[in-house]
Amino acid sequence: MEKLIVTGGSKLSGEVKISKAKNAYLPLLSAVLLTEEEITFEEVPNLRDIQTMNKLLGYLGVEVTPRDNGFAYASSNDSNCEATYDLVKTMRASICVLGPLLARFKKAKVSLPGGCAIGTRPIDLHLKNLEKMGAVINIDAGYVEAHTDGLKGAHISLDFPSVGATENIMMAATLAKGQTIIDNAALEPEITDLGDFLNKLGANVSGHGTSKITIDGVPKLKGTRYKAIGDRIEAATYIIAGLMTGSNIKVTDFDPGHIDNVLEKLKGMGAKLEIGNDFVETFPSKLKAATVDTAPFPGFPTDVQAQMMALMLVCDGTSIITENIFENRFMHVPEIQRLGAKIQLKGSSAMIEGGAPLTAAPVMCTDLRASAALVLAALCSEGDTEILRIYHLDRGYENLANKLAALGAKISRVKTEEF
Repeated sequence: MEKLIVTGGSKLSGEVKISKAKNAYLPLLSAVLLTEEEITFEEVPNLRDIQTMNKLLGYLGVEVTPRDNGFAYASSNDSNCEATYDLVKTMRASICVLGPLLARFKKAKVSLPGGCAIGTRPIDLHLKNLEKMGAVINIDAGYVEAHTDGLKGAHISLDFPSVGATENIMMAATLAKGQTIIDNAALEPEITDLGDFLNKLGANVSGHGTSKITIDGVPKLKGTRYKAIGDRIEAATYIIAGLMTGSNIKVTDFDPGHIDNVLEKLKGMGAKLEIGNDFVETFPSKLKAATVDTAPFPGFPTDVQAQMMALMLVCDGTSIITENIFENRFMHVPEIQRLGAKIQLKGSSAMIEGGAPLTAAPVMCTDLRASAALVLAALCSEGDTEILRIYHLDRGYENLANKLAALGAKISRVKTEEF
């Protein structure tokens, strides 16, 4: 077990390169199951969820070979088609292997997924729409067991623009017979990235990035080389770090268009930003309170809600955040309150009083994005803050301590005796 020790009060300066997106790479990795030809991914981030997915793919019969700064994947024609609980209990994205397994091998047994405990996040949208495509599905003893005589195209209208369901259906449809149309599809940049990748494999996907995606099934897919988009959530986190500490830093190697809503909200709060094609630079700014409502893309991302709450602690006035995606995504509040934050919760909303002095205290990570919020708050707290259970942080932030230290933050990663 390890912990972070953060000494608050340092100004940041310099440039930080954003890693490729975990939330893009996880479905891309699942898609290697769709073809027997080799696929090489470049600049794959060294994250716990990526390591878990690689282990899962190896168990499913995929040969995973480190190559340069990424991995090569070769999926054999023989798979046991079972994703066991031990392999998927820590990562919700594991459900994304269901569609590819059904499409190519016509059977799958996948444990109900785990991940951060931020809400129920049911997978019914995945299952009922795969059934529309010809899958026979049964849930037994914590496993989704499915088989098909061959998936067929279908007209699917999602009840909610679920990212995971959109991804699973897209992948399944690439090898299905006929045409699949997904209405009310998720609009996230990771969906666009997945569609672009599938087309490089020889799939026929159009409309990805819009609410209507069309997939014409093909008999077979090929291999390719690919590099995912930059991580928009990581980028937003560092931009907020720069603003919270009143610093001039440059956040590079991502598409600012992927966080338009975040940047517009920050500018409305008084943030001084320079926005380029692949970077955002922050400058010392006098920030005022704001109101934020999370929403599916292109709305304000729920994955930046906790970090925005940390920023609001140093703004003038009282801010309000309403969480509309997950019902249990304020678990970081009691921990941030240990630092002296004045936050009141009422239902799905939080009122954040800016300007209260923050003082170091031991705090504990509860989920991935909550972990980032604690680090941000610690950067602005007086004294040395100990942040425990940082394995949550390791799921989605590559070398966060080293990247912040390179910017001038006083942060170190040390062993802990925590049990």
